[in-house]
Amino acid sequence: MKVCQKVRAKGTTTYNEVADELVAELCPPGAAASPDQQYEQKNIRRRVYDALNVLMAMQIISKERKRIQWLGLAAPPAEDSPDLEQEKADCRQRISEKTQQLKDLVLRQIAFKNLVERNKALEETEGPPEAGSSVQLPFLVVNTKKKTVIDCSISSDKKEYLFNFNDTFEIHDDIEVLKRMGMTLGLDSGTCSEEDLGKAAAMLPPSLAAFIEQVALEAAGALDVPEPSPDRLDRPLDQLETTWESP
Repeated sequence: MKVCQKVRAKGTTTYNEVADELVAELCPPGAAASPDQQYEQKNIRRRVYDALNVLMAMQIISKERKRIQWLGLAAPPAEDSPDLEQEKADCRQRISEKTQQLKDLVLRQIAFKNLVERNKALEETEGPPEAGSSVQLPFLVVNTKKKTVIDCSISSDKKEYLFNFNDTFEIHDDIEVLKRMGMTLGLDSGTCSEEDLGKAAAMLPPSLAAFIEQVALEAAGALDVPEPSPDRLDRPLDQLETTWESP
């Protein structure tokens, strides 16, 4: 960069002129006899020579014998513009995807921490849950009509499950159920209060405080919540067994 600036400022110059000026600028005066200083000066001159070759290869300067002429920084050709626009669009898409991933992780963190606090409070007042009465994380909930016939096949190692339904059905993961239980404090639906927003921010690192506020504002201003249908999983978690029938 310094070599480029020197040649640009002079317009026409020579290698020795550029190298001498940079040596004078970068090496302190009065130490020319030092072996280290002599090595540094030679190193600067080599780097000036390499930089000039790079500038010539990029057609920013031209050289005829000892004379070096500044040509200028070429503008990108017109045909490159669509490629640059596509690259910009791809970058924006990746940023959008990463932002959504961060939002999902933040909501999951808040939901899990709220679930832990709720379970601790219940254990203090009602004691630990009975064996077989709790649902372990992670889990999936399959929701369908009560009269739907379900055929379930399980592999011999019990690692694969095949379900066949004769009617429509929905699959919800644990975070979707926790959202409907209010564990995300309304951050996903735009109903988060100032108190809950402060509570959510306290569950996250300070660096994410501004981000969680942005999530709440976006949800409050732009989220379109569809009307729930009768067949959707809109009942409390403790009433889920009323929607199930043994296959």
